[in-house]
Amino acid sequence: MIIKEIQTKSVLTKSNLPVSDYSVNPYVGCPHACRYCYASFMKRFTNHPEPWGDFLDAKYWPEIKNANRYCGKELFIGSVTDPYNPQEETYRRTRALLTQLEGSGVKLSIQTKSDLVLRDIDLIKTFPGARVGFSINTLDEAFKDDMDKAVSIERRLSAMKQLHDAGVRTTCFISPIFPGITDVPAIIDRVREQCNLVWLENLNLRGSYKADIMGYIAEKRPELLPLYREIYDGGSRLYWEALDSRIRDYAERNGLEYLRDDDSMQKPFDAPPVIVNFIYHEEIKKSAKKGGNTHA
Repeated sequence: MIIKEIQTKSVLTKSNLPVSDYSVNPYVGCPHACRYCYASFMKRFTNHPEPWGDFLDAKYWPEIKNANRYCGKELFIGSVTDPYNPQEETYRRTRALLTQLEGSGVKLSIQTKSDLVLRDIDLIKTFPGARVGFSINTLDEAFKDDMDKAVSIERRLSAMKQLHDAGVRTTCFISPIFPGITDVPAIIDRVREQCNLVWLENLNLRGSYKADIMGYIAEKRPELLPLYREIYDGGSRLYWEALDSRIRDYAERNGLEYLRDDDSMQKPFDAPPVIVNFIYHEEIKKSAKKGGNTHA
């Protein structure tokens, strides 16, 4: 792992995401090395020769002064990096960011695959309505280990529960959904008592990692290869349309709200989670070409 400390003029970037006004990334790169990570496009802007997952830049920026000018704005921390990667324990750039924004009145969303976020419960709870999302696209630890170097699914689920029990709103981000592999209803069943929101996003294959994922499917799940070719070579949307229908039916049977491309619904903390389908939201993919304002 090549680690550098870099100076930046600012850590806040205007966002094209449907869920925030600003995206905030305290690091460049991500040691989780997710094989499907479309944030790997960031290498085009950073000139890193190392493979994605083998480098990390810790950002240092001028202290955010007059942070209350962001009052009411939605900040999404972790759009192209994990703000709680293992190196955060040493560099504490995310902790520094939260400290600088404390009391500003910003609407805070954090996205992670790490239970290190538990370290900062004290700060997170000072942001009214803050929410912490965990990326979980499988309950199968072996498949997870094939796809990323982040902490186990069980550790993510435990951290989600601890945050929720502490009164912090939590999101289960089921992303990316692998056709024929990700069991969306099973994941929702597992988290519905410990989260306020469920986001859904499809596996998007393009660029250098498409061949890697298609090769993985050919080797490990060859029975699914025709489906993957239909979707990712043929451009078919039939699988996603059928999944949309199945999850809508699931939500109706279980008394859950089901929305498309809109997570603005606010329900009481103890209410069942709202399911939001972002599978068709192409802005998430398009924004990747504009400099990094996309989910991780």
